Amino acid sequence: MQRRTFLQNLGTAAAGAATLSSHRLFGASVAAAAPAPIIQTVRGPIPASSLGPTLPHEHVLVDFIGADQVSPSRYDADEVFRVTLPHLTQIHALGLRALVECTPAYLGRDPRLLARLSEASGLHLVTNTGLYGARQNIFLPPYAHTESAAQLAARWTAEARDGIKGTGIRPGFIKIGVDPEPALSPVQRNLVAAGALTHLATGLTVAIHTGRGPGLEQLDVLRDHGVAPSAYIWVHAQGAADDALYAAADRGAWISCDGLNRNTVTRHLHLCRELKQRGHLDRVLLSHDAGWFDPAKPGGGTIRTFDLVSVSVCVRIKILDAAEEIGLLLLDAADTQSPLRASGGNGARVLPLVLRLLLVARGIAAAAAALVTVLVLSALVVIRFCRGRDRGQR
Repeated sequence: MQRRTFLQNLGTAAAGAATLSSHRLFGASVAAAAPAPIIQTVRGPIPASSLGPTLPHEHVLVDFIGADQVSPSRYDADEVFRVTLPHLTQIHALGLRALVECTPAYLGRDPRLLARLSEASGLHLVTNTGLYGARQNIFLPPYAHTESAAQLAARWTAEARDGIKGTGIRPGFIKIGVDPEPALSPVQRNLVAAGALTHLATGLTVAIHTGRGPGLEQLDVLRDHGVAPSAYIWVHAQGAADDALYAAADRGAWISCDGLNRNTVTRHLHLCRELKQRGHLDRVLLSHDAGWFDPAKPGGGTIRTFDLVSVSVCVRIKILDAAEEIGLLLLDAADTQSPLRASGGNGARVLPLVLRLLLVARGIAAAAAALVTVLVLSALVVIRFCRGRDRGQR
């Protein structure tokens, strides 16, 4: 499946659609008769062609207090808005136009806050439905331990249909979390099954926090419920064994190499190279897994920015070289329209993830080098002129 399907369903089908058949990244399927795909953002549906360059895995707010204590009363939404808005406006100025906000329910998901930030920053923000079972289920509400997969799916499907907790804001994908163990626990296997059932009802893509966990087993659970691998995202895939990732990509899954920072560039570059050689570069997603405002810390703590490649990084030659190579790897596939082109009704080209930032950095570095060359040559010309003038005066 080509990446032109990347954005076709980062959204939702028209209400009442009876059948939803295709599997597209971050969203629900669109009935065949629909004139154009749409994307479900926190400010409502938009045409897929309007999304623009997108970071597919980031966070604005995360509260790790646990499901039994998490509450909007633990933070001042106006303070979160004030602290996080500059980071969003910064990446908008760098050319990004959308950010997929991956904080799940019971970890600080706040659709109203996201809508405010979207309006103020100009970025399209996408939120989620689902539950997060990682870290031994401490972020799961009591009902998640007793309800069946069908009951959980009914809750998530209702959010996709009616909006989240009376806000009218609808999710654009399903976010689930599991522990990095060799096999799924019964509770977490139930979550994956619920994600499969929700996908079948809504078309929403299932993104599962997995890391080095049982991604292939998750694909088996989805398959057993009739869900195609292309509806699944292996989140934090850079932490997994290479062979497992290659097998998942062979089956058609998306490989999310998030957590991109200056210390992980080598690992991300390795996976890009290897997946490219195997013909799966069009299954790779890159993002920072950065942010976020933490209510447990004074002032929200230190926000990790979403701008890996910036002018400050340009002077770090080793990092810049690696970042450029990732960018060039992605560009190599441009002719096949796999990693860079996503059809939103008009086939508009989308530079996903951090690629545009990588290219901006490369351009800045090249311009700086050219400027230095010009200045050096100019200085030499001036020196020669002055020396000749002195000799003439003598």
